[in-house]
Amino acid sequence: MYVCVCHAVTEQRVREEIASGASTPRQIANGCKAGTDCGSCVRRIQSILGHEGARPCPTARLAALLGLPEPAQQDGAEAA
Repeated sequence: MYVCVCHAVTEQRVREEIASGASTPRQIANGCKAGTDCGSCVRRIQSILGHEGARPCPTARLAALLGLPEPAQQDGAEAA
């Protein structure tokens, strides 16, 4: 699945950046350009980072506490 449409970066590519040591959206951007154009994918990148044990998205954490879907899931539903 594409995380960053502007630069055709997949979720797998973001996970590869994390596996290589990236722990912030900026570090991921430096490695694959995800999040460097329109910025709409940054919340999804933060969510992936949170699931991988790095810096989580505060909004996603709050949504989880409230029992709401993650913000990235809401964005996908709006785009459909």
